[in-house]
Amino acid sequence: MPTFLIIAVLSYLLGSIPFGYLLVRLFRGEDVRQSGSGNIGATNVSRKSPALGVLTLLLDALKGSAAVGLAAFLSSRMLGGVMPYQVMSMAALFAVLGHVFPVWLKFRGGKGVATGLGSFIVLAPKAVLLAAGIFVAVVIISRYVSLGSIIAVASFPLLVYGMRAYGNKPIALALMAATSLLIIAKHHENIRRLLAGTESRAGAKHA
Repeated sequence: MPTFLIIAVLSYLLGSIPFGYLLVRLFRGEDVRQSGSGNIGATNVSRKSPALGVLTLLLDALKGSAAVGLAAFLSSRMLGGVMPYQVMSMAALFAVLGHVFPVWLKFRGGKGVATGLGSFIVLAPKAVLLAAGIFVAVVIISRYVSLGSIIAVASFPLLVYGMRAYGNKPIALALMAATSLLIIAKHHENIRRLLAGTESRAGAKHA
């Protein structure tokens, strides 16, 4: 099996581990998909348990970091360190694809923000810090977590480009941009509600 395919498959499988679903099932005996937004991500899990929500966030980010780290390791061993930025960026994309479309849950997963964060922080940590600052600022001003996530994710490829944090490899930048677009696309319902003025603000109570 070609090295790139091995890395893509392993990254997808790592990303597809549904930590939010598993934690709520294990500790509360419930299916998190049956409540709130129906999402398996940290935000929806936190509606069941803030502690489990934080743990989901950390684990979802960790699997993204692990996928990119594993890609770097395999690249050095199997490709002689050739094209590390391209391989790692590909791993980030497939890790997020795994989270968004997990085979274990009939391809119905989360939105990929935490997994993308974990992937990106290995690829371009300074750009992630700036994007995180944008997220915090937008949430403080608007009180929309979804809007903060969308704007931060959209800004990431621009920050990477501006900081030249992609190893001067256009393919790597394109893969990071594709990952960001995928995450934004998964927020289509939030975007619709934001435009309609019906999106929930941070701190609002949910039924």
